[in-house]
Amino acid sequence: MAELNGRPVGVEQLQTLALTNFGHFTSFRVDDGGVRGLALHLARLERDCQAVFGVPLDPDRVRRLIRRLVPASGAVTIRVTIFDPATDLARPAGANSPQILVTRRPAATLPLAPMTVQSVSYVRDAPEIKSVGLFGTMRQRRIAQLNGYDDALFVDEAGNVSEGGTWNVGFFDGEHVVWPEARCLAGITMRLLQNSPRKMKTTPVSLGELGSMPAAFATNSAVGVRAITRIDDLTFPAGSELLEALRMAYRGVAPEAV
Repeated sequence: MAELNGRPVGVEQLQTLALTNFGHFTSFRVDDGGVRGLALHLARLERDCQAVFGVPLDPDRVRRLIRRLVPASGAVTIRVTIFDPATDLARPAGANSPQILVTRRPAATLPLAPMTVQSVSYVRDAPEIKSVGLFGTMRQRRIAQLNGYDDALFVDEAGNVSEGGTWNVGFFDGEHVVWPEARCLAGITMRLLQNSPRKMKTTPVSLGELGSMPAAFATNSAVGVRAITRIDDLTFPAGSELLEALRMAYRGVAPEAV
C-alpha cells in the first residue's frame, strides 16, 4: 500500500523518484499501532529535509499521513520517503517542494536468524543522511552475497569499521558494548540502546581488533538486535547474555502511539 500526501500514488508521480533517485527516507516497524523511537524518526525526517531540500518539514503532518496506513493491530513496516515529484535531472537545484510518500509492507517475523558479513572498504555518500540513493549499498551487498555472505560491513579510509548498508554494528569487548566511532548514519535503534543501563563506549574499531571481541551484532528499526556470527574469517557466537540483554532492553523501550 502506498499514498502520496494521503492519496493513492500514480506511476507518473513515482517515475521521478525512480529516474532521479533524489530524496531521503526513514523506515520503522509498527507493532499494534506503536513505534519505538517514533519522535526520533520524525526528527530525522525534519533534519534531512533541511539538508536535502533546504526547507522545513511538518512532523505533525507526517505523523497524520503515517497514521492512515497503520492498522489497529498486528505488525507492519512503514517507510516514509520525502521527494519532489518535480525534480529535474538537469536542474536539481529547483527541487524545493518535497512531498510525503508513505508505504506499508508486512513486517518480518522476529527474531531474524544470525547473519554473516564481509568487510569492504566503502563509505556511503553523505552517510549522515538516510538517502534514497542506494546503488552503492546494494552493489556491496550483492557482491558480499555472491561471495557467500549475507551482507557487507563497511570500513572507512582509515581502516575502521563504520556501519552496514542499512544497519549499525556493535561489539562487546568483555566489559562494554562498543559502538564504532566513524562517519555513519546514527540509527534510531542504536540511539535507543545507548540509553540502556549497559556499560557502553564509542571508539574507533579497526578490523584488526575484531578478533578480541567476544560478540558482534547489528541493529536497525525493522529487526531490533540481530546477531552477527561471522565477519570475514572471524566467527562469533549466535547467542550470548549480552545479545539477549540488548534485545530485552530494546523490547523495554515504550512504543509511541502513531
